[in-house]
Amino acid sequence: MYDARPIGIFDSGVGGLTVLDALVRRFPNESFIYLGDTARVPYGTKSARTVERYVIQVADCLLHRGVKGLVVACNTASALGLSALHAHCQTPVLGVIEPGCRAAATLITKRADSGRVGVIGTRSTVASGAYPYHLALLNPRIHVVSLACPLFVPLAEEGWVDHPAVRMIVEETLAPLMDQRLDALILGCTHYPVLKSVIAEVMGPEIALVDSSSAMAEELGRYLGGVIVPAPPDQEQQLEFLVTDVADRFKEMAARFIEGVAGEWVKMVDL
Repeated sequence: MYDARPIGIFDSGVGGLTVLDALVRRFPNESFIYLGDTARVPYGTKSARTVERYVIQVADCLLHRGVKGLVVACNTASALGLSALHAHCQTPVLGVIEPGCRAAATLITKRADSGRVGVIGTRSTVASGAYPYHLALLNPRIHVVSLACPLFVPLAEEGWVDHPAVRMIVEETLAPLMDQRLDALILGCTHYPVLKSVIAEVMGPEIALVDSSSAMAEELGRYLGGVIVPAPPDQEQQLEFLVTDVADRFKEMAARFIEGVAGEWVKMVDL
């Protein structure tokens, strides 16, 4: 009836911590192992073939630790590597793109039969066309406007949320979307919620923002009890953090997102 094993979650760096934070809060008896591939971040500038190879290597590292499910908390990895990962392993795998699309489509449906959705992400995610494809499956009347925002990942990685230059960079980057009459904007990279407050200020209160963290929490809730066996209800939650490079810097970022993170929980691994 129950499975005490942890759920594996991975990202190219620290961005997936926004997803982990939502999962930790939503499922307090589930344990998680987070792997940040900090040695090879960002994935968004890599080719599809390279991303596929990285995704398989990272997944194998987590699978060898006995996880009962995998959460791909990286939009680029979900867009370019999810199919390869499904073919590679039998463990349940969840990506972040479909949950985000469902959340956006639900918002549009509540407002009208059709609408305009913006998608911001890395160059690789935008070039993949994954978001327009999945949104069209949910509602072919939705008009999608996509924009690559390559500077947002390094800003999030550096933690420059309150830096004076951030507002200017966000305004300049999002300028092409300002006259698009959007109903919703999907933050198509798990790093972007770090900049969510600035993005919301720039875009204005009339545009609903959709981020991967809350959408993934809803998705995992649908899987637990079905495809993924839940943990015992009285299990004490355990968190483990793995990185492929620069563990000390990652500790600072993890502490910013996850309450009570202990530094000794962050370990270096080779893939």
